[in-house]
Amino acid sequence: MCRRIDAAMRRLRGIDVLAVAILLIAPAFAGPPFATDDPEPTPHGHFESYLFTAGQRAGGATTGTAMGMEIDYGAFADTQITTVLPFDYEPAAGGGTRFGLGVAQLGVKYRFIEEDEDGWRPQVAFFPSIDIPLRASSGKNASQFFPVWAQKSFGNWTTFGGGGYWNNPGPGNRDYWFTGWALLRQITPDFTAGVELFHQTPDTMGGKESTSLGIGMLYDLSDTFHLVGSFNSGIQNRETTNAYSYYLALKLTK
Repeated sequence: MCRRIDAAMRRLRGIDVLAVAILLIAPAFAGPPFATDDPEPTPHGHFESYLFTAGQRAGGATTGTAMGMEIDYGAFADTQITTVLPFDYEPAAGGGTRFGLGVAQLGVKYRFIEEDEDGWRPQVAFFPSIDIPLRASSGKNASQFFPVWAQKSFGNWTTFGGGGYWNNPGPGNRDYWFTGWALLRQITPDFTAGVELFHQTPDTMGGKESTSLGIGMLYDLSDTFHLVGSFNSGIQNRETTNAYSYYLALKLTK
């Protein structure tokens, strides 16, 4: 939809694809820089913040977040409060690009099982969240995500994943499931890289399910500043669900 569409039927089809693309990109903000999240909360009394940009290409449309902010705070032991505020972009109906407030996210991560570092027991957390459209004219409804995430580390290797159920109200929408798993390795004291595989069932009536494969990296510039990024590409229904998507952020820890 970045190109001008002359035919009326193609324009209507493009609007449907754009709506799907916007919904699909939302999970990418779950566990920076991965679509899959981890169960480890921000330490009690500490902050983590991400200044990020993200985007996705699907069905000929490119949508995303021009600039966004995620703030994670360790409010209590094993409990993290998360807020995400995005400033998004999308193709305008008459051509060009439209910018505006996107969908805010509020969530609480609670780790109810601690990892046994000397054994096989993983850490596990419940991380419910709500997505709230910030533009009244967007026509979107608030949606809720109810996932459970688990993680286990073995030396320089860490693996985590899980998934959950999205309540996705609104005309033409349907509730759906998201699941994913990631594997990371600390390559140097300052650099960690990993891969992930994630899957989502259809979130609209007549929509298609999607499966994507991605890579991610985390690089420590200092004890306070960190670079994180990821790149994903669909391996199922690729052109209509996720030709490619990316996430890049400057992370601050305090």
